[in-house]
Amino acid sequence: MSHPQPDFKLTEDEKALLPTDEEVRDYAEHGWYLSRKLFTDDEIDMLTAASDRFYAGHRDRTLPVRPPRLAYWTPGDGDVQRHHDYVHYEDDRIAAILRKPLIGAVAARLAQAEEIRVFQATMIYKPPRPDEPSNVVPWHFDKHYWATCSSQRMLTAFVPFHDCGDEMGTITMIDGSHRWRETGGRDSATRHFAERDRCELEAMLEENARHNGAEVLKVPMRIPRGHVSFHHCRTYHGSGANVSGWPRRAISLHLQDGANTYVRHELSDGSEVVYNHDVLVRRTADGRPDYADPVFCPTLWAAGPDD
Repeated sequence: MSHPQPDFKLTEDEKALLPTDEEVRDYAEHGWYLSRKLFTDDEIDMLTAASDRFYAGHRDRTLPVRPPRLAYWTPGDGDVQRHHDYVHYEDDRIAAILRKPLIGAVAARLAQAEEIRVFQATMIYKPPRPDEPSNVVPWHFDKHYWATCSSQRMLTAFVPFHDCGDEMGTITMIDGSHRWRETGGRDSATRHFAERDRCELEAMLEENARHNGAEVLKVPMRIPRGHVSFHHCRTYHGSGANVSGWPRRAISLHLQDGANTYVRHELSDGSEVVYNHDVLVRRTADGRPDYADPVFCPTLWAAGPDD
């Protein structure tokens, strides 16, 4: 799999869509940012059509091996919330839209980074079933599951395919939680939220808030079509039931700054944490998984001399 080298130059109209200095400061304080309209209606229509084709069985390629903790819905799982990791690898049409340099440029402004690469892309389908337990995503932050990443500046772009508000169970942030000092040890939350009791994670959130003398302020992201919600890798977030009568469809595009590398992380029992990439990506000269592998972690944005 190869991609043409992208042109990282933005048009003047695109530059006007970047976060302002004040918005970058707000992101640093609050841990989340709601963008201007970054995708055109045509691009969102193409994403929707490509996802329909994906759900019908189309793949441009499949993963060479199945990672140990892959999120990958199949029809046999039933009418539950669907997650498909590595959609940016398996579907070229989806990848082409997600690789829009403007998305990387916005992330670079927020993260104060010179380069932004894809880390993971997960397509999500939340069916309109108010009582379906899988539709409720409990409180967590993404860095819990990225213990093998050296960076503390990673972030996620949440890209809905439609207007996305409270009734659809939109993504909801815990304001300022990325600045909390976390309680617990190195094992505290490396298991995925789907493998844990929701009440346990709610209690973990409350305990961390108390420990930091902070209020649990929940901020639902009301996202117009074509706009994108960004959040810091340590921002607690979750989502509620979809009571809208329509499926909630989106992609969580997880992003890494160019300085991010693999670091070994051991649990207290001596076992080693393994991220799904670690069985897929190429190796560095010293034998570590290479999180700059362009096949699985392509570059979205690299600043030029004039940026």
